[in-house]
Amino acid sequence: MPRRRLTRTTALGALAALLLAAATACGDAGGLKGAGPTETAVSPDKLWPNLTPASRPAYEIGEVVREVVKGVTVPRGGIRDVDPVTVVRKEMARSRGDYEGDAAQYRETGRLMDRCGDGAGHGQCPVLQPYYRDLTGDGRPELTLGFKLMPGRTTAVRVYTVEKQRLMQVMSWDDAISGVELAGRSVIIRSPSEVAGYEYRLQWTWDADQKAMLLTHDEMLRTGPHKKAHHTSPTPSASPSASTP
Repeated sequence: MPRRRLTRTTALGALAALLLAAATACGDAGGLKGAGPTETAVSPDKLWPNLTPASRPAYEIGEVVREVVKGVTVPRGGIRDVDPVTVVRKEMARSRGDYEGDAAQYRETGRLMDRCGDGAGHGQCPVLQPYYRDLTGDGRPELTLGFKLMPGRTTAVRVYTVEKQRLMQVMSWDDAISGVELAGRSVIIRSPSEVAGYEYRLQWTWDADQKAMLLTHDEMLRTGPHKKAHHTSPTPSASPSASTP
Protein backbone atom coordinates (compact mmCIF):
# COMPACT_ATOMS: atom_id res chain seq x y z
CA MET A 1 0.00 0.00 0.00
CA PRO A 2 1.46 3.42 -0.94
CA ARG A 3 2.66 5.43 2.02
CA ARG A 4 0.43 8.39 1.18
CA ARG A 5 -2.70 6.24 1.19
CA LEU A 6 -1.70 4.52 4.45
CA THR A 7 -1.00 7.84 6.18
CA ARG A 8 -4.30 9.33 5.03
CA THR A 9 -6.22 6.25 6.15
CA THR A 10 -4.58 6.31 9.58
CA ALA A 11 -5.31 10.02 10.04
CA LEU A 12 -8.97 9.64 9.08
CA GLY A 13 -9.36 6.67 11.42
CA ALA A 14 -7.86 8.61 14.31
CA LEU A 15 -10.11 11.61 13.65
CA ALA A 16 -13.21 9.40 13.53
CA ALA A 17 -12.27 7.79 16.84
CA LEU A 18 -11.77 11.22 18.47
CA LEU A 19 -15.14 12.52 17.27
CA LEU A 20 -16.90 9.36 18.43
CA ALA A 21 -15.39 9.65 21.89
CA ALA A 22 -16.46 13.30 22.19
CA ALA A 23 -20.00 12.61 20.98
CA THR A 24 -20.68 9.73 23.33
CA ALA A 25 -18.97 11.43 26.31
CA CYS A 26 -17.50 8.12 27.42
CA GLY A 27 -15.25 8.06 30.45
CA ASP A 28 -12.13 7.05 28.55
CA ALA A 29 -9.64 9.86 29.13
CA GLY A 30 -6.81 8.15 27.31
CA GLY A 31 -5.08 9.75 24.34
CA LEU A 32 -4.97 8.62 20.76
CA LYS A 33 -3.14 5.37 20.12
CA GLY A 34 -0.71 5.03 17.25
CA ALA A 35 -1.38 2.53 14.51
CA GLY A 36 2.22 1.42 14.45
CA PRO A 37 5.24 2.39 12.36
CA THR A 38 4.85 3.14 8.68
CA GLU A 39 7.21 1.52 6.24
CA THR A 40 9.84 3.89 4.91
CA ALA A 41 9.44 4.68 1.23
CA VAL A 42 12.34 3.42 -0.85
CA SER A 43 13.12 4.85 -4.25
CA PRO A 44 13.60 2.38 -7.13
CA ASP A 45 17.10 1.26 -8.10
CA LYS A 46 17.87 1.09 -11.79
CA LEU A 47 19.68 -2.14 -12.59
CA TRP A 48 22.26 -2.71 -15.33
CA PRO A 49 22.40 0.90 -16.56
CA ASN A 50 24.79 -0.06 -19.36
CA LEU A 51 22.41 -2.63 -20.83
CA THR A 52 21.29 -1.62 -24.32
CA PRO A 53 17.49 -1.05 -24.31
CA ALA A 54 15.50 -3.44 -26.52
CA SER A 55 13.82 -1.83 -29.51
CA ARG A 56 11.50 -4.68 -30.52
CA PRO A 57 9.62 -7.47 -28.70
CA ALA A 58 11.21 -10.89 -28.28
CA TYR A 59 7.94 -12.73 -28.96
CA GLU A 60 4.91 -12.14 -31.14
CA ILE A 61 1.90 -12.62 -28.87
CA GLY A 62 -0.74 -10.77 -30.89
CA GLU A 63 -1.31 -7.81 -28.60
CA VAL A 64 -3.87 -6.25 -30.96
CA VAL A 65 -6.77 -8.34 -32.25
CA ARG A 66 -8.78 -6.54 -34.90
CA GLU A 67 -10.43 -8.54 -37.63
CA VAL A 68 -13.59 -8.34 -39.71
CA VAL A 69 -15.85 -11.39 -39.33
CA LYS A 70 -16.43 -12.37 -42.93
CA GLY A 71 -19.84 -13.63 -43.89
CA VAL A 72 -21.70 -11.79 -41.11
CA THR A 73 -23.60 -8.59 -41.88
CA VAL A 74 -24.92 -6.59 -38.96
CA PRO A 75 -28.67 -5.93 -39.37
CA ARG A 76 -30.07 -2.41 -39.10
CA GLY A 77 -31.24 -3.27 -35.62
CA GLY A 78 -27.65 -3.43 -34.44
CA ILE A 79 -25.35 -5.99 -32.87
CA ARG A 80 -28.12 -7.44 -30.69
CA ASP A 81 -29.65 -8.88 -33.85
CA VAL A 82 -26.48 -10.81 -34.71
CA ASP A 83 -26.75 -14.52 -33.88
CA PRO A 84 -23.85 -15.49 -31.54
CA VAL A 85 -24.02 -19.11 -32.70
CA THR A 86 -23.47 -18.01 -36.30
CA VAL A 87 -20.47 -15.92 -35.21
CA VAL A 88 -18.89 -18.94 -33.50
CA ARG A 89 -19.59 -21.15 -36.51
CA LYS A 90 -17.75 -18.66 -38.73
CA GLU A 91 -14.70 -18.81 -36.45
CA MET A 92 -14.78 -22.61 -36.39
CA ALA A 93 -15.00 -22.73 -40.19
CA ARG A 94 -11.64 -20.96 -40.42
CA SER A 95 -9.92 -23.79 -38.54
CA ARG A 96 -11.98 -26.90 -39.19
CA GLY A 97 -9.14 -29.17 -38.20
CA ASP A 98 -9.53 -28.07 -34.59
CA TYR A 99 -13.21 -29.05 -34.44
CA GLU A 100 -13.86 -31.83 -36.94
CA GLY A 101 -12.74 -35.45 -36.67
CA ASP A 102 -12.05 -37.85 -33.83
CA ALA A 103 -8.52 -36.49 -33.34
CA ALA A 104 -9.51 -32.81 -33.37
CA GLN A 105 -8.44 -30.81 -30.34
CA TYR A 106 -11.94 -29.40 -29.76
CA ARG A 107 -13.94 -32.22 -31.33
CA GLU A 108 -16.60 -32.17 -28.58
CA THR A 109 -17.31 -28.49 -29.23
CA GLY A 110 -17.73 -29.20 -32.93
CA ARG A 111 -20.10 -32.07 -32.21
CA LEU A 112 -22.27 -30.14 -29.78
CA MET A 113 -22.77 -27.17 -32.09
CA ASP A 114 -25.66 -29.19 -33.51
CA ARG A 115 -27.39 -28.75 -30.12
CA CYS A 116 -27.66 -24.96 -30.53
CA GLY A 117 -31.10 -24.96 -32.14
CA ASP A 118 -32.57 -23.00 -29.21
CA GLY A 119 -29.78 -20.44 -29.31
CA ALA A 120 -26.74 -19.60 -27.22
CA GLY A 121 -26.90 -20.41 -23.53
CA HIS A 122 -29.52 -23.14 -23.88
CA GLY A 123 -29.22 -26.87 -23.36
CA GLN A 124 -25.93 -28.49 -24.38
CA CYS A 125 -24.96 -25.72 -26.79
CA PRO A 126 -21.29 -24.84 -26.10
CA VAL A 127 -21.94 -21.17 -26.91
CA LEU A 128 -22.60 -19.35 -23.64
CA GLN A 129 -25.13 -16.60 -23.00
CA PRO A 130 -24.04 -13.40 -24.79
CA TYR A 131 -23.66 -10.08 -22.97
CA TYR A 132 -24.02 -6.58 -24.35
CA ARG A 133 -22.36 -3.43 -22.99
CA ASP A 134 -20.88 -0.26 -24.39
CA LEU A 135 -17.13 -0.90 -24.11
CA THR A 136 -15.98 1.72 -26.64
CA GLY A 137 -17.80 4.77 -25.29
CA ASP A 138 -19.75 5.46 -28.49
CA GLY A 139 -23.12 4.84 -26.86
CA ARG A 140 -23.72 1.53 -28.66
CA PRO A 141 -23.30 -1.92 -27.10
CA GLU A 142 -20.54 -4.37 -27.97
CA LEU A 143 -21.03 -8.14 -27.98
CA THR A 144 -19.08 -10.23 -25.47
CA LEU A 145 -19.48 -13.94 -26.01
CA GLY A 146 -17.85 -17.13 -24.84
CA PHE A 147 -17.86 -20.74 -25.91
CA LYS A 148 -16.47 -23.89 -24.34
CA LEU A 149 -13.48 -25.58 -25.96
CA MET A 150 -14.13 -29.25 -25.20
CA PRO A 151 -13.29 -31.93 -24.20
CA GLY A 152 -10.91 -29.77 -22.17
CA ARG A 153 -11.84 -27.10 -19.64
CA THR A 154 -10.81 -24.08 -21.68
CA THR A 155 -13.22 -21.27 -22.55
CA ALA A 156 -12.91 -18.88 -25.48
CA VAL A 157 -13.79 -15.23 -24.78
CA ARG A 158 -14.42 -12.84 -27.66
CA VAL A 159 -15.52 -9.20 -28.00
CA TYR A 160 -17.09 -7.73 -31.13
CA THR A 161 -18.05 -4.23 -32.21
CA VAL A 162 -19.70 -2.80 -35.32
CA GLU A 163 -18.06 -0.65 -37.98
CA LYS A 164 -20.03 0.36 -41.08
CA GLN A 165 -22.46 -2.55 -40.68
CA ARG A 166 -19.52 -4.96 -40.40
CA LEU A 167 -18.89 -7.16 -37.38
CA MET A 168 -15.37 -6.51 -36.07
CA GLN A 169 -13.61 -8.77 -33.57
CA VAL A 170 -11.57 -6.63 -31.15
CA MET A 171 -10.54 -9.14 -28.49
CA SER A 172 -9.74 -12.86 -28.31
CA TRP A 173 -8.55 -14.99 -25.40
CA ASP A 174 -8.65 -18.73 -24.58
CA ASP A 175 -8.00 -19.88 -21.03
CA ALA A 176 -9.16 -21.94 -18.07
CA ILE A 177 -11.54 -19.41 -16.56
CA SER A 178 -12.87 -18.97 -13.05
CA GLY A 179 -14.71 -15.70 -13.71
CA VAL A 180 -15.35 -12.95 -16.26
CA GLU A 181 -16.47 -9.39 -15.50
CA LEU A 182 -17.35 -6.29 -17.50
CA ALA A 183 -16.36 -3.07 -15.75
CA GLY A 184 -16.44 0.31 -17.45
CA ARG A 185 -14.51 -0.03 -20.71
CA SER A 186 -12.80 -3.25 -19.59
CA VAL A 187 -13.14 -7.02 -19.71
CA ILE A 188 -11.62 -8.74 -16.67
CA ILE A 189 -10.79 -12.45 -16.71
CA ARG A 190 -9.83 -14.44 -13.62
CA SER A 191 -8.02 -17.75 -14.10
CA PRO A 192 -6.69 -20.34 -11.66
CA SER A 193 -2.97 -20.40 -10.95
CA GLU A 194 -0.69 -23.37 -10.41
CA VAL A 195 0.41 -21.62 -7.19
CA ALA A 196 -1.94 -22.54 -4.34
CA GLY A 197 -3.83 -19.57 -2.92
CA TYR A 198 -3.32 -17.35 -5.98
CA GLU A 199 -5.12 -16.58 -9.22
CA TYR A 200 -4.38 -14.68 -12.41
CA ARG A 201 -6.30 -11.48 -13.14
CA LEU A 202 -6.10 -10.17 -16.70
CA GLN A 203 -7.78 -6.98 -17.83
CA TRP A 204 -8.42 -5.81 -21.40
CA THR A 205 -9.40 -2.17 -21.92
CA TRP A 206 -10.67 -0.40 -25.01
CA ASP A 207 -8.01 1.70 -26.74
CA ALA A 208 -9.35 4.38 -29.08
CA ASP A 209 -6.07 4.66 -31.02
CA GLN A 210 -5.79 0.93 -31.81
CA LYS A 211 -9.59 0.53 -31.99
CA ALA A 212 -9.25 -2.72 -30.08
CA MET A 213 -9.19 -4.13 -26.56
CA LEU A 214 -5.62 -4.11 -25.23
CA LEU A 215 -4.25 -6.20 -22.37
CA THR A 216 -3.60 -3.43 -19.83
CA HIS A 217 -3.17 -5.45 -16.61
CA ASP A 218 -1.71 -8.90 -15.99
CA GLU A 219 -1.50 -9.75 -12.31
CA MET A 220 -1.17 -12.68 -9.93
CA LEU A 221 -3.31 -12.04 -6.86
CA ARG A 222 -3.71 -13.88 -3.58
CA THR A 223 -7.09 -15.50 -2.97
CA GLY A 224 -6.30 -17.48 0.18
CA PRO A 225 -5.62 -16.20 3.72
CA HIS A 226 -2.66 -13.88 4.16
CA LYS A 227 0.26 -15.08 6.25
CA LYS A 228 1.84 -12.65 8.67
CA ALA A 229 5.40 -11.86 7.65
CA HIS A 230 8.04 -9.31 8.51
CA HIS A 231 8.43 -6.98 5.53
CA THR A 232 11.82 -5.54 4.73
CA SER A 233 13.00 -3.40 1.87
CA PRO A 234 16.62 -4.30 1.25
CA THR A 235 18.63 -2.30 -1.23
CA PRO A 236 19.43 -4.42 -4.32
CA SER A 237 23.08 -5.30 -4.62
CA ALA A 238 25.09 -6.92 -7.34
CA SER A 239 26.27 -10.50 -7.02
CA PRO A 240 29.65 -10.78 -5.28
CA SER A 241 31.00 -12.57 -8.35
CA ALA A 242 30.00 -9.74 -10.66
CA SER A 243 32.45 -6.98 -11.44
CA THR A 244 31.31 -3.36 -11.15
CA PRO A 245 32.02 -1.36 -14.31
